[in-house]
Amino acid sequence: MAKIHPFKAVRPPKDKAGLVASRPYEDYSIGELTAELEYNPYSFLHIINPGYKFQHEITGEKRFELVRNRYLEFKEEETLIQDEEPCYYFYKIITRNKTFSGIIAAASVQDYEENFIKKHEDTIAARETLFKDYLKVVGFNTEPVLLTYPDSEVINEAIQNAMLDAPEYEFSTHNKETHYLWKICEPEVVDNIRQEFASMQELYIADGHHRSASSFLLAQESKEANPHHTGDEPYNYFMSFLIAESELKIYEYSRLVTDLNGWSKEEFLMQLDEWFRIENRGMEVYSPSNKHHFNMYLDGEFYSLYLRMTNYKFDNSLSSLDTYILYEKLLKPILGIHDLRNDSRISYIHGKNDLIKIKTKVDSKEFAVGFGMLPLTIKEIKEVADEGLTMPPKSTYIEPKLRSGLTIYEF
Repeated sequence: MAKIHPFKAVRPPKDKAGLVASRPYEDYSIGELTAELEYNPYSFLHIINPGYKFQHEITGEKRFELVRNRYLEFKEEETLIQDEEPCYYFYKIITRNKTFSGIIAAASVQDYEENFIKKHEDTIAARETLFKDYLKVVGFNTEPVLLTYPDSEVINEAIQNAMLDAPEYEFSTHNKETHYLWKICEPEVVDNIRQEFASMQELYIADGHHRSASSFLLAQESKEANPHHTGDEPYNYFMSFLIAESELKIYEYSRLVTDLNGWSKEEFLMQLDEWFRIENRGMEVYSPSNKHHFNMYLDGEFYSLYLRMTNYKFDNSLSSLDTYILYEKLLKPILGIHDLRNDSRISYIHGKNDLIKIKTKVDSKEFAVGFGMLPLTIKEIKEVADEGLTMPPKSTYIEPKLRSGLTIYEF
């Protein structure tokens, strides 16, 4: 039984929505960031980068406090205003090649704790604690966790009916995306959506494992500090964007490695031969068409690598993932990459980028070899989560990616 509740969002007025909304901070180049901060006083980036006001780099708890101050200033100036009643928020993004529609709502930390909201990635304790401390000081969350649910006719009908009306927000962005938001507060519609989610046995985290884990830590800490805890306090929930499984877009991450771990090219290929059938494709840009097939770019040539199925043993859902196979049979034993998160010898490119980018980086001698594979499926992700297992880091790049600042959840 999933508890997915409406909430009173803090958000920009209609005329400023496109100006306030920002991409994630790390997505901006230095030039883009500087221009946005210099010429757009309404950008949410002013809140999450408070040091710009003082022309000074600020870190740690002092930065958290200044983020809080900038946020309060935006509210005082009515660049951000809180809704008076709890609502669901239907959000639609039209990109160059896909349309995404879903619901922004508050998900339960108790559901997360009891595994009604299932995970498939490991988190890093230090990052969990850092973000928990950040949330505690600033008192709000603006980046929803991406949750996915089984396709539902009830929810789909509610979304489609809402979209017959004029949206609360409609604006386009520099990367040719169009964003829409509808506010849904009618009691009957809200109750139908709440009950439909309550009938679901589980939800799955698609993106945002650290954000959900940090929200859980904050809830535990807040509960212990509150002698009058009831379970209904805002800290018992975290903001989420819920999207049907069929609407997710899952990309792969390609792997790039700086060197061959001391092997010559010929020795390296012979090492691969134990687990893979190798075919030199020359300058033909080869892209895998089946699971357990990989592409490799090495020394100016493309190769196809097919897993030798008679040699490999599939023990569980994790062992069948191509990201796991590549790590266990190639990256770790042959190239000596043991820590996929922190080893400086490995880098990643998500599959929205062309294989030509891998070729360019290897040809430039920045990397010695690159590997690609098919993206994982939602079925594979759910199977790993259902078995309580965790995928290798950088196994998926999942869209949609929402803008920050359009809906804000206060604790």
